[in-house]
Amino acid sequence: MGYLPNILITGTPGTGKTTTSEMAAEATGLTHVNVGDLVKAKSLHEGLDTEYDSYILDEDKLIDEMEDMMRPGGKIVDFHTCEIFPERWFDLVIVLRTDNGVLYPRLESRGYNAKKINENMECEIMQVVLEEARESYEEQIVIELESNSIDQMEENVSRIKAWMENWIANSSSKK
Repeated sequence: MGYLPNILITGTPGTGKTTTSEMAAEATGLTHVNVGDLVKAKSLHEGLDTEYDSYILDEDKLIDEMEDMMRPGGKIVDFHTCEIFPERWFDLVIVLRTDNGVLYPRLESRGYNAKKINENMECEIMQVVLEEARESYEEQIVIELESNSIDQMEENVSRIKAWMENWIANSSSKK
């Protein structure tokens, strides 16, 4: 079958990245890479930030760890930031967006402290991840998708699958 695309699914915490990535991996046959889990499993961090109850990412270690994994393609990468990854890794960058009325209870249900919830809400309102994606990757590969409900997530997965089928058809016709 040849080279498969790599897809990045990014967005503010609570926008449905992991759920969408898992569903998309199942629908497309691509491999889901949860970067947060990878950081924990391989200790690709510099310890815990107690204020935000999250790991302090070691970007160099992470990129080194992922380089060989990304080369053959066929990955759906799930992470809350995107500008740290090399542009060459991705054929499609999806930024999930969620309305505040949906996002706030999602973050609350995760047990996030008030400071972490407020920071993430502000990040979503200010479109921080979307702007990062637009500054880090070619405009035509960055897609913004609403992720407020299971129906929207399923629709997003259908769009990802259709995009991938189209991408494969177009890349094989170029050879």
